[in-house]
Amino acid sequence: MKISVVMPVYNEEQTLREIVARVQATPYDKELVLVNDCSVDSTAEIMAELEKEYDNVRCFHHERNQGKGGALSTGFRHVEGDVVVIQDADLEYDPADYGVLLRPIEEGKADVVYGSRFLGGPYARVHMFWHYVGNRALTLLSNCFTNLNLTDMETCYKVFRREVAEKLDIQSRTFAVEPEMTAKIARMKVRVYEVPISYAGRDYSEGKKIGPKDAVIALFAIVRWSLFPG
Repeated sequence: MKISVVMPVYNEEQTLREIVARVQATPYDKELVLVNDCSVDSTAEIMAELEKEYDNVRCFHHERNQGKGGALSTGFRHVEGDVVVIQDADLEYDPADYGVLLRPIEEGKADVVYGSRFLGGPYARVHMFWHYVGNRALTLLSNCFTNLNLTDMETCYKVFRREVAEKLDIQSRTFAVEPEMTAKIARMKVRVYEVPISYAGRDYSEGKKIGPKDAVIALFAIVRWSLFPG
């Protein structure tokens, strides 16, 4: 089984080399699909160096910023593996968790796996209470519309069989991509599993990008993609 790791990248010159090294250290047949969402730092130059260093790294670049949704849409169009893993380019999510994420698919039980920060993984950074409250509230609202029983709809770690990923047809160009994907997965009637993961969340001084405005966008996205899927 080959995995395709799709990594949206926006101004991550401080962490990009390290996260790619961590992905490369995982014991899987894999490719890395890096999508530069019009970064204005040295991200593009680092990506070019990584593409030369590793024969399983492929890089794509946006000429204008399209948000996380746009980067994932580009990445999904270029995957070649059997399973698709979404990986953020910061260091909040640990590729060492790929084993637990992939297991339900490897055992033939799941088509989609969510990695939850709230199921009691090996460790989680304690910070940003209101960010936690917002995540839980959005997940609850999403569950009300999708009838899924997730604990962490907003998680980065979402893993799909390739045929599921190819059907998603992502339209969102912001962090609204998370509720959009979840609503579309629920409509597919595929087998969804959730597993505990570790989490080393950043705060805003460390480069965290998602904020209160994104929570409002996600709220409207939950309603939009659940009631008006077309």
